[in-house]
Amino acid sequence: MAAAQERLSDGTGGTDNGEGATRETDPGPPAFRSAVDALRAARLRPGIEVDPTPAPKRLAPHAYALEAAVVEGDEDLADGRLVLLHDPDGHDGWQGTFRLVTLVRAELEAEMAADPLLPEVCWSWLTGALEDRGLSYGEPSGTVTRAGSHYFGGLAERAPASQIEIRASWTPREGAGGVPDTAAHLAAWCDLLCQVAGLPPTPAPAPDASVVTLPQRRGPRPA
Repeated sequence: MAAAQERLSDGTGGTDNGEGATRETDPGPPAFRSAVDALRAARLRPGIEVDPTPAPKRLAPHAYALEAAVVEGDEDLADGRLVLLHDPDGHDGWQGTFRLVTLVRAELEAEMAADPLLPEVCWSWLTGALEDRGLSYGEPSGTVTRAGSHYFGGLAERAPASQIEIRASWTPREGAGGVPDTAAHLAAWCDLLCQVAGLPPTPAPAPDASVVTLPQRRGPRPA
């Protein structure tokens, strides 16, 4: 699985490069344990491979991280990382005690990469995925970046490549016992991954001209 291991923004100005990850020697307070247990038990759409990954330790007293990829055959159509942060004392920037932080990325077709509205559309996929599942959240923050690569010299045979990257964070509203519905937030995040990968949403919504998906990639990525 191609894992998104780049630096993540916590939406409040802090970053962590993944160096020195938390060890699961301290399971954390009951609310955090319940939130993590829900992530581990979540049933997700087929075709999404999810694995735990070392969590950053500088963003919050307690953290848990997952990496995922949308896989078709031997190809990763999109991949990303989702981090659950918890500060029992609360955080002014979060307006809560939990925060979800994500990085999602995928290769793009050239014509899609040239669309001037692409950043706005990709951000709407994130907020739409949360809202479609009826999730309450606050303080969303993030960036959408598209980048292009051209190859030269010994790599000149490779075709130019474009990539979209979504970095975001939001505060999941807490429910009973002060625990957010992390399983539902994970499902919404997987919906975002699939949409970035160019797969149709599931269950399929009623036809809506406002819903835009990326073209599905069939050929292998350049080595």
